[in-house]
Amino acid sequence: MKQPPEQRTARALATAFLADGPWTVEGLTARGRRALDPAPDWLPALVAAALAAWREPPRDSPGEFARYLRAARDALPVEAPGYDDEEDVPPAVPEPRVRAWLPTATRMGRTRWPVHPLHDLADVAELLSTDLDHLRWYADPLDRQRTEPSGHLQLYRRHWLTRPGRVPRLVEVPTPRLRRVQRVLLDAVLAPVPPHPAAHGFVAGRSALTGARQHVGADQVLTMDLAAFFATVRSGRVFATLRSAGYPEPVAALLTGLCTTRATRDDLATMPAGGTPAARDHLRAALALPHLPQGAPTSPQLANLAAHRLDRRLAGLAGAAGAVYTRYADDLTFSGRRGTAGLRDRVAAVVAEEGFAVQRSKTRIRGRGARQTVTGIVVNDRTSLPRAELDALRARLTNAARRGPSAGDLAAFDGDPHALRRHLAGRVAWVTQVHPARGQRLAELLAAVDWAPPVPPPGEPLVEAARDEPTDR
Repeated sequence: MKQPPEQRTARALATAFLADGPWTVEGLTARGRRALDPAPDWLPALVAAALAAWREPPRDSPGEFARYLRAARDALPVEAPGYDDEEDVPPAVPEPRVRAWLPTATRMGRTRWPVHPLHDLADVAELLSTDLDHLRWYADPLDRQRTEPSGHLQLYRRHWLTRPGRVPRLVEVPTPRLRRVQRVLLDAVLAPVPPHPAAHGFVAGRSALTGARQHVGADQVLTMDLAAFFATVRSGRVFATLRSAGYPEPVAALLTGLCTTRATRDDLATMPAGGTPAARDHLRAALALPHLPQGAPTSPQLANLAAHRLDRRLAGLAGAAGAVYTRYADDLTFSGRRGTAGLRDRVAAVVAEEGFAVQRSKTRIRGRGARQTVTGIVVNDRTSLPRAELDALRARLTNAARRGPSAGDLAAFDGDPHALRRHLAGRVAWVTQVHPARGQRLAELLAAVDWAPPVPPPGEPLVEAARDEPTDR
């Protein structure tokens, strides 16, 4: 899209003012005269306004500086022969021609965290050991990927996960080369920035268990879910997060492109059934815009950082009501004395103001007389797991250990024993977090499974859910 002449002039002056040289009236005026031909009469007044507004050159925000210069120029009084201040329309002033674009070196702004310094795009290329042409291709600023068919030119491998009775989920996994780039960015750029203390998901030293422990023994527990959490973290929010870490605008824009994507038209057109029409429309609209892909290593940390203000506001709301607030990914939990349930509508309002949405159908309020669960963990009197869940897992492992993987629900994993083994190992690890001793016994059962056994004879009964261990609430 062709830029308006006034915008082009403002950009040329911004780059000229930020080029090497003294930040003085004389220095800015001289560089402005080099950039524009002829030098406009309003240049000295604009230089004075810029120096009054910016004590130091804003080398981290050339775009913002250009927007300021255009607005400041529009606010200058028009001086032209025969112009009457009371006239409704000032006379047209010829726009100067851009004679030269002076080279500008961007610099990091102030930052509170030990992030890797990236002053310009060359620094980004050096950090990622990739040339800028490849990085621009990965960032896809022109959205060419959105119309590309599935194939080797796509930077993400996408597939839908159906969920009975719920909106399907689009998994977007970056290609190995892009994934390596994102992992470097995660370690050097994102990991040093701490999320809010209320965030317990995807944070080193925190987990679903540490979050659940905050709510043990409460009179009331209110749980709410955010709809399409990753997809509703848009590129603008990611850009703002990177800017708050001190990265200059060009660097933040490139990094945003490397960490966000848009669903292709083919993917949106093949969305499988599931969920209400409103929920489907919400997800489809979010995926059509640049968003955090569910499957990229950078997305969990960026989602936490993008939700920092949401966490701060909800923690303040809970504290004012004498309640406790935690968030695990898209799961919001509030607990406290009776009356905590009254926070529901105010929470939904804050969530909407912050650009997210609550899944109303998944809002739950549980008192002491009911089983209170937080991210699948029972918190009535202590942290524990539901008895039925433990019994079912123990039965699956016992069957698999005695009769082989086919008795451990191998068919549910398309006959892939490695997929079943990974699933069972994950479930055992989950139990071990909450119940270390019981998890150890389940791990012993898992280790006893022969992953290449003969098929058991038909008709032999399987083990029922175990009933010989003490119950948990």
